[in-house]
Amino acid sequence: MTAPDHPILLCHDCGAPHALPPALPGHRAECRRCGAVLRHFRTGGLGHAVALAIASTILFVTANLFPILTFELEGRAQTATLLSGSVALWDGGYEVLGVLVFFVLFLAPLAQVLGTLYVVMPLAAGRTAAPGAAWTFRTVARLRRWAMAEVFLLGLIVAYVKLSDLAELEPGASLAALVAFILVQVWGEASLSPFEVWERIAPQTRVAQAASADPERLTACHDCHQVVAGADGGESQGACPRCGARLHHRKPNSLPRGWALISAATILYIPANLLPIMTVVYFGAGQPDTILSGVEALIAAEMWPVALLVFFASITVPVLKLIGLAYLLWTVQRGSPKRQRDRTRLYRLIEGVGRWSMVDIFMISLLAALVQLGAIATIHAEIGAVAFAAVVIITMLASDSFDPRLIWDSPPRRAQRQDSSMIDAHD
Repeated sequence: MTAPDHPILLCHDCGAPHALPPALPGHRAECRRCGAVLRHFRTGGLGHAVALAIASTILFVTANLFPILTFELEGRAQTATLLSGSVALWDGGYEVLGVLVFFVLFLAPLAQVLGTLYVVMPLAAGRTAAPGAAWTFRTVARLRRWAMAEVFLLGLIVAYVKLSDLAELEPGASLAALVAFILVQVWGEASLSPFEVWERIAPQTRVAQAASADPERLTACHDCHQVVAGADGGESQGACPRCGARLHHRKPNSLPRGWALISAATILYIPANLLPIMTVVYFGAGQPDTILSGVEALIAAEMWPVALLVFFASITVPVLKLIGLAYLLWTVQRGSPKRQRDRTRLYRLIEGVGRWSMVDIFMISLLAALVQLGAIATIHAEIGAVAFAAVVIITMLASDSFDPRLIWDSPPRRAQRQDSSMIDAHD
């Protein structure tokens, strides 16, 4: 039985309206139509999340103060910090690549933990939300997918394996701090309920408030998931009253934007694989490496697990993402009503794995920072790395621009009309 004081949510993946039941320990609310998680019940509370955010901030600062890896060859040593890779790329003439690595490895993770602290700390103390808390927490949510410390760690492992036969490598003090930061940050995210934070900033719309509105004109904010009654059925419906984000019934121009982005990524994927991504010079001799030749070198060195990892992350994942996104766009354009739940799961998979293709870019940045020993050995990035980074970023933008609710609107509005009545979320 739906109570009028229950919060109402529109599923972010299929658009179905749900009345959320009271939060119970160990439970989570799932969409009955597509299976998306609508709300997790977190046992730690906001105070626990604040403590973990403070610990994450300390660990992140520590991880940037000391070397993360030391490379020694022929009596000469070179150290690298977290920021050394972006500096090396900048100095090597690839400024855009250097800025990208700086953003996803330093700026985005730091802004995420500091923004979380700014928003959650006053709420945990029982005070009202800080000025600009809604905008800050909205930004934190958008930055989450661009904060790639864990992907960098995987790139560091690949770089370590590639260099281990060439010279002596010694992990630095910051490596332990980085690993701890990643673990604590994951723990912190698992302890924090975004729904609870938004509810403290401004209450979620209740069933009674939405009862008088036409169900087909209910619109959910893409950022904070607040439910508002649209003035009309059009695309643009003003600003969210809670977080200030622009309200749209569906993401604007989702299909043409998606086709344009995956077309651009497909074109760039060709030079990304044909052009060299880096050049290794050892005692005056060396040759450029492509992604595929790097995998072949790892296989020749019998480093099978690392070769499989690089092949999957750098070659297989981008191709599968492009094929998967094209399939989703094509089926939505056709108005296909088939396998809607499976296609929604496919979208979630594409959304989750795309960022891991940055492994190769992080590996190149580390190698370029560590192996700068003059006539003995040098490694520097090549133009293929720029093309490959562009493929990764464009495919991430393409998946972000796709609106999975369109899957359930095909044929137009039919699925939504069938589920327009309020249903209780499944616990």
